[in-house]
Amino acid sequence: MIGVLMSSGAALAQKAYDPGATDTEIKIGNIEAYSGPASAYGIIGKTEEAYFKMINDQGGINGRKINFISYDDAYSPPKTVEQARKLIESDEVLLIFNALGTGPNTAIQKYHNAKKIPQLFVATGASKWDDPKQFPWTMGFQPSYRSEARIFAKYILKEKPDAKVAVFYQNDDFGKDYLAGLKDVFGDKASKLIIAEESYEISEPTIDSHIVKLKATGADVLVDITTPKFAAQAIKKVAELDWKPMHLLTDVSISIGAVMKPAGFDASEGVLSAGYLKDASDSQWANDAGMKKFDAFYEKYMPGANRADLNLSYGYAAAQTMVEVLKRSGDNLTRANIMKQAASLDFAPDTLIPGIKVKTSATDFAPIEQLQMMRFKGGKWEMFGDVISADTGG
Repeated sequence: MIGVLMSSGAALAQKAYDPGATDTEIKIGNIEAYSGPASAYGIIGKTEEAYFKMINDQGGINGRKINFISYDDAYSPPKTVEQARKLIESDEVLLIFNALGTGPNTAIQKYHNAKKIPQLFVATGASKWDDPKQFPWTMGFQPSYRSEARIFAKYILKEKPDAKVAVFYQNDDFGKDYLAGLKDVFGDKASKLIIAEESYEISEPTIDSHIVKLKATGADVLVDITTPKFAAQAIKKVAELDWKPMHLLTDVSISIGAVMKPAGFDASEGVLSAGYLKDASDSQWANDAGMKKFDAFYEKYMPGANRADLNLSYGYAAAQTMVEVLKRSGDNLTRANIMKQAASLDFAPDTLIPGIKVKTSATDFAPIEQLQMMRFKGGKWEMFGDVISADTGG
């Protein structure tokens, strides 16, 4: 370990390692829901494992192979704590990468920061991962719920400046983050634009009565912040009531198989959302350079996986960004340098929509803050318009 302060350029060229890094290996930890209620996301860990295998087959990073150690926490925070301790204290990983879920990551955030071990590119859309002052060792990855809500608000203001907005949201941090994002952009117009705020509990069997109540307000815009089961119910009920608001749906619930199909394609026609990942099953990307690289990876390392599952595009983008950080770290594989490199990115992974980038700085720990609007049409999502940034200024 090199603990002294280096002054000369020659000394800077020396190798510096923290636990988990050597001349031949970089140990990366991961915690994933391979079982339990969120096991559909397990494919993310499998995609990342396959991506790192491809990198190792190509010679590794600066001559070092990635040793990816991924454990199952069944999406249970107490289990996450156990697995994080195992990775850090017995496996001695350099960092934990892309652990899944808001609850699980919240359970280990203080531990990571007290130990000064990177909790990097967490796989959750909560906005609290962007807090470099309070938690300098934690960084998010995907656009936050709050960012997406800001983009919806910008779209509403542009298309319907006199909108009567009804917000239907899940009564938890996920729903409240969205509400905050809408209000960030609406500003002092919020009380005039938002004519109804209605929340539901995830324990409710059906949300039909809420939709009936919201239609009665006379709203012409519905911002629908629901998880898949309730999103399908909401789309169906809006159609049954012959209510035709501008219907904006959170990107959490854009799955064609889990939401649009059960709701019915006719009922789903025209629903709006926003996205940042290329859908590998969509023919519009057939000649896209980034997608060709993804295809080559898919054929060799993930044959038989469901191409239409956006979690493949997501896992690929996250792993590619992790590799970029490690490449930039060179022979200085200390945890402090890893965080420094992660906080100075301007990088476009292959599976992100053109124009959308991973951008960070020492004061901005939200890597992806742009999305493109999309509309459900003829059984699929169609992108339209320009890429929109979640900045509140300008």
